[in-house]
Amino acid sequence: MTGTQPHTSADPAAPARGAGTPLALAALMAGTLVGTVSNNVVNVPLGAILEEFDAPLGSGVFVVVGFLLTFTATMPLAGWIGDRFGRRRIYIVALVATAVCAIGAATAPSLQLLITWRCLGGVAAAAFAPAVMGLLTWMFSGDRRGRAVGVWASVNGVGQAVGPTMGGFVADAWGWRWVFIPLVPIALAGLIGTVRHIPAYPGTRMPFDLIGAGALTFGTGLLILGIALIPQPGTSVLVIAAIVAALVVLALFVWRSLRVAHPFVDVRLVAEVRFARATLAAYAQMFCLGATLLAVPLFLVGGGRSATVAGLTLLAVPATMAVLGPLVGRYLDRLGPRRVMRTGLAVLLVTQIGLGVVLSDLTAGSWALPLLVGILFVTGVGIALVQTPAATGATRSPAGAQGTGLGLYNLIRFGGSATGAAWVAVALDIASYPVVFAAAAVVVALGLAGSFLGPDPAPV
Repeated sequence: MTGTQPHTSADPAAPARGAGTPLALAALMAGTLVGTVSNNVVNVPLGAILEEFDAPLGSGVFVVVGFLLTFTATMPLAGWIGDRFGRRRIYIVALVATAVCAIGAATAPSLQLLITWRCLGGVAAAAFAPAVMGLLTWMFSGDRRGRAVGVWASVNGVGQAVGPTMGGFVADAWGWRWVFIPLVPIALAGLIGTVRHIPAYPGTRMPFDLIGAGALTFGTGLLILGIALIPQPGTSVLVIAAIVAALVVLALFVWRSLRVAHPFVDVRLVAEVRFARATLAAYAQMFCLGATLLAVPLFLVGGGRSATVAGLTLLAVPATMAVLGPLVGRYLDRLGPRRVMRTGLAVLLVTQIGLGVVLSDLTAGSWALPLLVGILFVTGVGIALVQTPAATGATRSPAGAQGTGLGLYNLIRFGGSATGAAWVAVALDIASYPVVFAAAAVVVALGLAGSFLGPDPAPV
C-alpha cells in the first residue's frame, strides 16, 4: 500500500472514504475474471485431457467437479477468514494461490495430480466472490455502489463467455495444458493493482464456531457432489446417500446456529427478507444460466451444427450480460432495485418458455437458429436485470455485512448453476428439451414470487 492511500477506520464496517477509485475497481475485477474463467476453462478441452491420461469420463469428470465442489463449499469459510484477517489480505492470498494452482495444473504429470490442483484452485477461488463483494460494499456507497456491482456483474458475464471459448481455442492451438497459463498474468495484474490501490481492510477478532463451519462446509460439499454425480451412470445409490447425508448435516448446522451465542453464520440474519429474496432470485437466475449453457450446445451439436457454431450462438447470453451490467448498475437506484429484479425475472420466465418451444423437434427448421439467437439475447437481458439488483440487495442486507453471509449468498448462487446443469442431464435422459426449460420456468416463477415478499428496508 502506498503512502497516498486514504486513512481507514479501525472499524471494518466503516466505509473507506475515497478508496473506490477506477483502478481499485479494476484490481477487484481481475480476481472476479480469474475465478469465473477458472470455473469453466476446462469444460471444452476435457476430452483431450482424458485422451492424454487414457482415463474414462467417470474419473476425468472430477477435473471439472473437483473445482466446483471445493469452490462452492468453502465460500462461507473464505468469507469468515476475510472478516477475521482482513478482506484485502485474503484477496491477495487468493490471487497468488490461484496463479500457483494454475501452474500446477498446467504441469501435472498425472490425472490424480491434475484433479488435486483443480480442487486446491477451487479453494483459492472461493475467496474471490465474498472478498470482492465485501470490498465493493466497503469502498463504494450510494449510487456508486450500484455502478460498481454492475461492473462486477458485467465481468462475470465476460468470464462466462471467455472461459469455454478460450479453453477450446487455446487447446486446439497449443494443447490443453496452455488453457491455465492466461490465468497467471491476470492474477498477477490483480495482485499489483490490489497492493497499490486498495487500502488495508482491518480484521476483527471474533469467535470461530468450528462445528458450525465444519457442518456447513462438509454438508454443502456432499450436496454439490451428489448433484454433480446425478448424470453419471451407475451412481444412483451414491447420489441418494450423499444428498441424504448432506441434508442431515445441513440440518445439524441450522440447529446449532440457532442455539450458540456466536454461530458461524447467523441464520436469523439470513432469513431477513431482503437477503432471502435476493438469494432466491440469484439462484433462479443461475439455474437458468447453467441449464442454458449446457442444453443449447447439446441441442445444436446433436442437430448437426459444428462446435464453433454452437459456441458463437451461445455467446449471445454472456455478451449481453457484459454490455448491460454497467448500465443496470448505473440506473439501478433511480429505477428501483426491486422493480428491476422483478422485470428481469419476468423476462427470464418468458425466455425459458421460448427456449423450450424452440429446442424441440417441431421447430428444427432453417429459421430456428436465428430465432434461438434472438431468444438467447433476451435471456442475457433478463439475467443482467436480475444479477446486479440481487447482488446489491444482498450486500445491503445485515447478513451481507458479514463475510460468511456473502459467502453463503455466493454458495447458493453457484449452487443454482450446478443444479441447472445437473437437471439438463437428468431431463434429457428421461424426457426432452422442453421439459428442461419447463422446470427452469418454474424455478424462475418461484423467484419472481419471492421478490414480492416483505417491504423494502432502508439501505445499510
